[in-house]
Amino acid sequence: MHTMTTHYSRILQAFTALALAACASSGPGEPLQVPTPAVAGQAGVTWPVTTRAHIDLWLHGFALISPDTGRVPMFKRGYADRIAESKSRSNVQTSLDVNRDRLRARYETNRALLSAQFLAMRFGSWEDLRQAIDLFLRAEGDPGRAGDPLAQQIIATFAQTFSTAADRDWLRLFALSLNDENERFYRAWWTQRQTDLAPVRERIQSLWADTYNARFQPFLNNTQQQAGEWILSLPINGEGRSFTFEKRSNIVVGTMPESRDAANDALYVFAHEAVYGMATTAVTDNTTPNDRRSGVTDAFISAAAVRAGYLLLERVAPDLAPGYARYYLRGAAAPATGDLGAALTSAFPLPEAIREAINRQLAVILGGI
Repeated sequence: MHTMTTHYSRILQAFTALALAACASSGPGEPLQVPTPAVAGQAGVTWPVTTRAHIDLWLHGFALISPDTGRVPMFKRGYADRIAESKSRSNVQTSLDVNRDRLRARYETNRALLSAQFLAMRFGSWEDLRQAIDLFLRAEGDPGRAGDPLAQQIIATFAQTFSTAADRDWLRLFALSLNDENERFYRAWWTQRQTDLAPVRERIQSLWADTYNARFQPFLNNTQQQAGEWILSLPINGEGRSFTFEKRSNIVVGTMPESRDAANDALYVFAHEAVYGMATTAVTDNTTPNDRRSGVTDAFISAAAVRAGYLLLERVAPDLAPGYARYYLRGAAAPATGDLGAALTSAFPLPEAIREAINRQLAVILGGI
């Protein structure tokens, strides 16, 4: 037991302290505490805009095995097809391609695996994440087989999602396939895409630092999201990933737009994620346990986040509100013309009690601003 802990000392030091309470998360999964690293060139920005290769790699794997039929897409439409075309041009086939059907079959039958998408945010690199997975698998999911409390925490965290031997087999296959994908294709592809999209990233950073950080900040301050890290992710679409632990320890994983002209798309998804915790509260306070068991609550949360993001922008950045509405209407394949507020209401319907709860919360949060 002691040798297991010693072997993994680096990831134990890198692993952030677990805080699985008082936290909002977009999409399925458990809340997390994450570090907020300083980012060069963004001094004074409370939410620096960054990229993270290992988080993109992890989500890339899920994008290739997920059916993603939600009203608000988790991953960019056509992402898997574009990746397949790029591999075909390079005459590359990886273990992820070979094992894709096996991975998808288990993923579709065990929806609890959705929460695995959030695990990469706990680690600082792909190597750290790989070692943590190895630690968990060597222990066969049993925290008692590690002598160090941090190692036990890591194993227990993975065990929440991968609770059975079949789940652990799935994780083993996924991690091995993803590592081969990274070595033979993804690392080079991701690096090239970052170079290609550098003007887009710089445009987003400029918009945020010069204009919109200040407009969002009062809302963020009053919702325990004072500071954090905003990660632009290549696979992500309108349904981002967000975590709120405490005022200065948050993370948002949002979309990386494909062109400089579409830079505002990133701001739209950030707004959607910023209101996610508030929207979740409005829904859970106005639904029943039966609604939660049937999946109705989850559907309402998705719609409520879209609607709440629009209402927030109407108040703090009204110039962004029309574009936000069009972005989410397009994502839902709904008409994006005429009265955009009415179009959102039609495309993302909510019970009146939830709508009123969102408005009340916004009034309280933004009161006096």
